[in-house]
Amino acid sequence: MMSKTVVITGANSGLGLETCKYFVTEGYRVVMAIRNMEKGKKAKEELLTFYPKAEIDLFYLNLADLSTVHDFVRSFSEKYKTLDLLINNAGVMIPPYSKTEEGFELQFGCNHLGHFTLTTLLLPLLEKGANPRVITLSSIAYRNGKIDFDNLDGKKGYKAMKFYCQSKLANLLFAKELDYRLKEANYKTKSLAAHPGISSTNLFNLGNEKTPWFIKLIMKLIAQPASKGALPIIMAATDETLKGGEFIGPDGLGNRKGNPTIQTPQKDVYNKNTMKQLWDVSEQLTGVTFNLNSSK
Repeated sequence: MMSKTVVITGANSGLGLETCKYFVTEGYRVVMAIRNMEKGKKAKEELLTFYPKAEIDLFYLNLADLSTVHDFVRSFSEKYKTLDLLINNAGVMIPPYSKTEEGFELQFGCNHLGHFTLTTLLLPLLEKGANPRVITLSSIAYRNGKIDFDNLDGKKGYKAMKFYCQSKLANLLFAKELDYRLKEANYKTKSLAAHPGISSTNLFNLGNEKTPWFIKLIMKLIAQPASKGALPIIMAATDETLKGGEFIGPDGLGNRKGNPTIQTPQKDVYNKNTMKQLWDVSEQLTGVTFNLNSSK
């Protein structure tokens, strides 16, 4: 049997690395799409220490620079002719105000627009895969999110957490709208969203500073380990009963920790007008279009 191929962004640490471990043990060919190649090499060596027969590939990808997204897809396409799973995991959280290479606010640009571009470009290869899926990572922070179309670049004011929540809402809306459009165009690729609850990962660095001791103490009390936080991602990627469009997260209090289950987002989150506007703006800003009816 041909081994399946999974691309995982931000695969060298935290949730990404834990997700890699699962797919390696299941015999997948794991492609780690990462920004820091040195850390990526260390992560690959660590994985091979425990799983010597694993098929692991490293590719450079910086979601804050769309030219590298295009480069990644070109390099990947030269080596692989199909893709079975794309896991849009990488992200940045509450940095000081900064911009991507294209001038987008960093969190919206990296967390949403980078993955929007990557998914668009990889879709033809996904359609050739076996039961292909796209899993996009959101967060319970989406609950406090609002897409401010008049200030996506932060020029009219910037609050790090507000913009993080916006980017995670964008992830959730993108995953749902993508699945709707895929079904409308009779594609076999499914799109789902997942969130890890509150998990102890290196995302919890405040800007460029090291995490303060009291934050680490609080995290120990309220968070679950990354290995548990990765379970909703794995369920979204592998559960054969899922139809596409679902949102998977922990089942505990406030969905902060627990076992993975299908969740119902807050009322009115999936606003059709907002989802369409976000899609149109994303195509306009990134310069990529899905062309769902003609790309097959």
